[in-house]
Amino acid sequence: MQRPIEIAPSILPADFSRLGQECVDLENAGVDRIHWDVMDGVFVPNITMGPDIVGSLRSHLSIPFEAHLMVVNADEFAPLFIEAGCSTVMVHVEACTHLHRSLNNIRKQGARAGVVLNPHTPASTIAHVLEQTDHILVMTVNPGYGGQTYIPLLDKISEIKEMVDSSGCEIDIEVDGGINADNIGECAAAGANVFVSGSALFKYADRAAGTAELRSLAEAARN
Repeated sequence: MQRPIEIAPSILPADFSRLGQECVDLENAGVDRIHWDVMDGVFVPNITMGPDIVGSLRSHLSIPFEAHLMVVNADEFAPLFIEAGCSTVMVHVEACTHLHRSLNNIRKQGARAGVVLNPHTPASTIAHVLEQTDHILVMTVNPGYGGQTYIPLLDKISEIKEMVDSSGCEIDIEVDGGINADNIGECAAAGANVFVSGSALFKYADRAAGTAELRSLAEAARN
């Protein structure tokens, strides 16, 4: 069964002086989720937002929040972002010593558990945690900054899609990094169904039109 196509914009390119309105505008534009890039300055060379910022906006939107934890101590951060209202929390395979435990703990706290792979990390590293996973995020840039150039990893996305299909598990496959109108179709054709578009979506003068275009391109490529 195919998972629905979803657009999940990263909030990094937003005007943080009016962050709440930026998020409301994205919801009104028809996006499916808000993607929060959480960076600690250790796992990646940047620092972004904490759970208090995310929590302050939760009551102003109805669409789901997802937290992408680019942090070394994901087990400590995950409960804070679940409490802040994130229904999906994603942790990096490279940062979790006990990945089964980390994913199981996220589920026990009532959220969907996601696992993230950096560009160089093989798909095989998550083969034994699929039953603990609701969401897989394939990075198509090295994490830490917005606005980077897309790295084509279509074989990796396809390999993960085959793993998921063989497992019988219901798992979303998301891609994040330089996703735009030129490459969203090939990622969808390879097996992804959720797309993080930050800089590209924010460049549209009409974000509703941009969201609709990205969704249409992904759906056409998959069908």
